[in-house]
Amino acid sequence: MQYVDKLIRSASLNGYIELVESLGRDPYAFLRAAGISARVLDNPEALIPSHAVRELLEVAARETGVEDFALRLAARRTLSNLGPIWLVLKDEPTPRQALDTLCRYEKLLSAALVTSIEEAGQSVVIREALLPRPGLSTRQAMELAVAVKLRILRELIGPQWRPQQICFTHRPPADMTPYRVFFGRNPLFNQPFNGLVCAAANLSMPRTREDPGAAYFARDYLESALRRRGEGMREACREVILALLPGGRCTAQLVARHLRVDRRTLHRHLSDEGLTFSAMLNQMREELAVRHLLESDLPVGEVAVLLGFSAHSSFSHWFRSAFGCSVSQWRKQADEQANKQADKQSDQQADQQSASQNAPAD
Repeated sequence: MQYVDKLIRSASLNGYIELVESLGRDPYAFLRAAGISARVLDNPEALIPSHAVRELLEVAARETGVEDFALRLAARRTLSNLGPIWLVLKDEPTPRQALDTLCRYEKLLSAALVTSIEEAGQSVVIREALLPRPGLSTRQAMELAVAVKLRILRELIGPQWRPQQICFTHRPPADMTPYRVFFGRNPLFNQPFNGLVCAAANLSMPRTREDPGAAYFARDYLESALRRRGEGMREACREVILALLPGGRCTAQLVARHLRVDRRTLHRHLSDEGLTFSAMLNQMREELAVRHLLESDLPVGEVAVLLGFSAHSSFSHWFRSAFGCSVSQWRKQADEQANKQADKQSDQQADQQSASQNAPAD
C-alpha cells in the first residue's frame, strides 16, 4: 500500500532542543538522523511528516537512555502551542464540550492521531490511536499524545485533577517513578487501548468563558482550515477503520455510515484510488498486528480482539495466511532479530567510545 505522509505541526517539538541539551546530547544530530531540518522548528506552524517525528522521539529516547523522554517533552510544552485551537477550547462551557471541539480540530495539529470519546456509565473513556506505519514504533509518540491530553484536561478542570486510569498498550518501563510523578498515579501497561479514563462528573464542571471575541475569530479560522485541508477517501477510511476495529464491527457498511456516504459510494471512491475495502482492512490488520506483537506482551487472544476477530482460531488462521507462520513463531523470530540489533548497537557504541578514548589530544 502506498502511504500518504501525515503531517504534524512543528510546535509538537517545542522544548525538544532544550531537553536534549539538558541531557548532555546533541539535539541536531538526532534531527538529522530522523531527516528533519532544524530550521522547521523556528516556525511552529511548519508541517513535518509525522513518521519523522515518531522516529525522532524514539531515537532521542534510545540514545539518551531516558525512557520517559516523551513525558519530559510534554512537561515543557505550553498550551499556547495549540495555537487558535486553545482559544476555542477555553471558550467551551465544560471540559467535555472542549474535548469534543478538540476532536474536531485535532487533525490540524496532527493528521496521524485519532481520538475517540466513549461514555462508560459514570466514566468517560478517551482513546488515542496513531495510524500505523510499518517499521515505526509508537511508544514515545503515544506517550506524548496521552501526556499532552492530560495537561489540556488539567488546564480545563484544575491542576490537581487526576484521571481514574491511564492506559497504554505497550510494555511497562523499567522505572515507573517518573510516570507516577507526571500522571499522579501509576499508568497501566499492556492494556487494550491507549488513553485516559475520567470521571464524567469532572468533565461536566462548568467553566468561565475567558475571551469570547477571540474564540469566535479563532473558530472561524479553524473551520476555514478544515475546509482547505480535505483528504482522500483512502485516508479517511483508514482513520475510521482504526477507530472501529477494537469494537469488532468494522464492515464497509459501518465505515461508510461514519463517513456519511453509502457503501457503493465508498467502494467507488476507493476503486478510483486503486483500492478495495477488504484489501485496506487486511493491510491495517497486518500493520496493527505487528505493532501489538512487537511493542506489548498482550496475550494472543487480546490481540485478536483488538484486530476485530471474534474468535482466537479465526485470528490464528488469518495470521498464518498473512505472515506465513504462527504467532509464536513470528514472535520468536522478532525477538531474535531484536537481540541481534541490540548487540549490533552495543558493539557500535563500544567502538565509538574506544575511538574517542584513543583519539590523540589536540
